[in-house]
Amino acid sequence: MTSKTRFYDFPPVTAKQWKQQIQAGLKGKDYNELLVWDSPDQIKVKPFYSAEDLEGRPSAQVKTPDGWKIGQVITEGDARTILGKAKKALERGAESLFIVSEKELDLNTLLEGIDLGVNPVHLDLHTFTPQITEQLNSLDRSIRGSVFLHRDVIGHLARTGNWYRSMKEDLNSFFEMIINLEGMHTLSVDGALYQNAGANRIQQLAYTLAHACEYFQFAESRAKKVSFPEPVFRMAVDSNYFFEIAKLRAMRLLWATLAKEFGAPATCHITAQPTRRNKTLYEYNANMLRTTMECMAAVNGGADTVLNLPYDALYHKENEFGERMGRNQLLVLKNESYLGAVSNPADGAYYIESLTQHLAEKALALFRQIEASGGFLSSLKKHTIQKKIREQAAVEQEQFDKGELILVGSNAFKNPDDRMKGELEISPFGQKRSEKTLVEPILEKWLAEGLERKRLEHE
Repeated sequence: MTSKTRFYDFPPVTAKQWKQQIQAGLKGKDYNELLVWDSPDQIKVKPFYSAEDLEGRPSAQVKTPDGWKIGQVITEGDARTILGKAKKALERGAESLFIVSEKELDLNTLLEGIDLGVNPVHLDLHTFTPQITEQLNSLDRSIRGSVFLHRDVIGHLARTGNWYRSMKEDLNSFFEMIINLEGMHTLSVDGALYQNAGANRIQQLAYTLAHACEYFQFAESRAKKVSFPEPVFRMAVDSNYFFEIAKLRAMRLLWATLAKEFGAPATCHITAQPTRRNKTLYEYNANMLRTTMECMAAVNGGADTVLNLPYDALYHKENEFGERMGRNQLLVLKNESYLGAVSNPADGAYYIESLTQHLAEKALALFRQIEASGGFLSSLKKHTIQKKIREQAAVEQEQFDKGELILVGSNAFKNPDDRMKGELEISPFGQKRSEKTLVEPILEKWLAEGLERKRLEHE
């Protein structure tokens, strides 16, 4: 039986007609003043979007992964202790492991009980020796693609102000790593640092891209032909939901553009984690609401691996309860909310598509400025990058201090009965370092730090 109804047979409506209808409803009030606002990324956000907003722009298909992995961060212990924690995490729902260690680890012991064919392992090792290279080379080639090495020597310079050893030694060790550990993900860029230090999204994208470009240029200077691995970008995500979805999508577009210049893989692996910048010490349970929103943005933005930040990460050491709560948030998003069941859910959303294009275009323009001025390392040495991030962070800090940017429980809706002084297992506040540095380090800082420090002092 064929339906004869024409109920859904509406004539098309242009953006101009929509705007006229809105203006009629405003009864003389100014459309731009009332309904169009400026984002921190200098993008004017309109009250509605349509296909016309994408006209005249190059069509850009964002290729996102078919699925995402629930990651678990483990930072404490020797190889056997970490392996025990890893097994428990995998039994309880984790799908990928992110292991951070300042000590040299016995990787044979660490990896013996992990099925790398099913559960990828990310290794952020501050100590990288020939023995570690030998142990990694002993892995079967069929599972090497499940090993991610986060040996970001330029990121270490940006974060600490110093190389591990020296510029020459560190960059040479990076080159040797991508040559000797073929098949593994040996190129990692820590873009999360810039977000956690206060950079806006355009800066985060441009600095991350310029940071990666330094590695590729160095590798090309060492060899005429290099088989580049698929890069890994570590990104931090804040609570501005749609903008953060667009940011991760823009990162993929930008990388695909740069990859063509070096003959590198057009795809990249994005590891996303909630930012520390908007987390609070007081009313700490609100951190779970923030991280839920941020993890949702990470998934819908197309992250390959999502690492949650425990609600108590500011003031507690690594602990089973905080880790379980963080992991369960991801399990709920994946298995009960079905986030990730649809590949690339943001496709066709005019607002997000438009934000993606704007962010990518502005970040590409900034990236070109950095390259024209000598590149990322040159800008770090001139302290240009640090200055720009510091200026942007100050703008955001002022908004927080004035109450224009609200963090519940910290600068608004405070509970005067909250007491936190006895809960601090670690200091949440930045520590001054006395060592000399080659360049000014880029320092992470959370917005509520000054306010909550005073509050602790007066408990």
